[in-house]
Amino acid sequence: MTTLTPTTSDEVVSTVAWAAAEESPLEILGHGSKRGIGRPLQTEHTLDLSNLSGVTLYEPAELVLSAKAGTPLADIERLLAENAQQLAFEPMDYGPLLGGQPGKGTIGGVLAANLSGPRRLKAGAARDHILGINAVSGRGEAFKSGGRVVKNVTGYDLSKLMANSWGTLAVLTDVTFKVLPAAETEVTLAVRGLLDDAAAAAMALALGSSAEVSSAAHLPERIAARVAGGTLGSEAATLLRVEGFGPSVAYRIAALKTLLGKAGPLEEISGEASRLMWRDVRDCRPFADGSEKPVWRVSMTPGEGHQMVLTLRMQAAVSAFYDWQGGLLWLRMEEGDPEAALLRGLLRKHGGGHATLVRAAPSHRAALPVFEPQAPALAALSARLKQEFDPRNILNPGRMG
Repeated sequence: MTTLTPTTSDEVVSTVAWAAAEESPLEILGHGSKRGIGRPLQTEHTLDLSNLSGVTLYEPAELVLSAKAGTPLADIERLLAENAQQLAFEPMDYGPLLGGQPGKGTIGGVLAANLSGPRRLKAGAARDHILGINAVSGRGEAFKSGGRVVKNVTGYDLSKLMANSWGTLAVLTDVTFKVLPAAETEVTLAVRGLLDDAAAAAMALALGSSAEVSSAAHLPERIAARVAGGTLGSEAATLLRVEGFGPSVAYRIAALKTLLGKAGPLEEISGEASRLMWRDVRDCRPFADGSEKPVWRVSMTPGEGHQMVLTLRMQAAVSAFYDWQGGLLWLRMEEGDPEAALLRGLLRKHGGGHATLVRAAPSHRAALPVFEPQAPALAALSARLKQEFDPRNILNPGRMG
């Protein structure tokens, strides 16, 4: 295998143009932190963008940051923190879950995988904050979309099209994101000892209140002990995060305590302890055990998640915890993986959604649809987009199916 390491956008253009002319497939990666997601690739050449790195524009007053696609996300987050700013959508770090080191993801990978975190309830995902891109299509042609200002209208919004494309449509070379001020104060209210159904009801009640909860997650018994260095103990914890100015946060936490006073014992967790806890929830640290036990990421109707898990447990041994008010389920299969059709069939019976296999042995990932199969009309549209952007199918061929 040959690894190609361009250092400029022009070198990316020439590399992809050569691969297109030779009809030679390329694996596209940054630092490889998400390499284990998707079907295994069989390519002779790897296009490594890790040397295409550096912040090219940062204007804190304008809330805009541009960087080359291979720039480590950790470097960008440190720069933003120095100016009390953040990527509000809180992109996940897949490294620990997939057996790698934390902090190895790149800003280009953030958009390609459309990453988000527990704050998605309030802030959305990467696609909701992207302002512009520069990229190279599978034809070897450079193109750009959007710009470097928040208010920008320049034709078709191809920037959002790149979200969740996993490097199969184009090679990103530069990206521009909207950034936002970081919260002055963060406090998490933990309701202890709830079963999954009671936790779902408590989260729904909190999200329906005026407390402006920015994140809601439920860690069942024993799962809770696997976050924040075990400081929560093993008792189930239903977590509600409130962010903003200090007096406002105090008022809203007090309102939540009144609202949920009869649900169960309440604990307040603030500052760095709260941030560490939500980082571990975001990065699926409870299942980052160094094994290849299959892990599924399931998005579905929040109120149906615990019911679906209960039904699944009648047919398979599974550990689970809940984010996004129960709309995001992380499932670890403890005794092998049941048929994907079983999980996706249960998902349809409980309101529909998407199930993605994010961790498994390569042989297992090669044997089934890793990503949720698309409806026929959507699959036809995706095929036409692939044909337009990458007619010779040289960019991450087969990764998504």
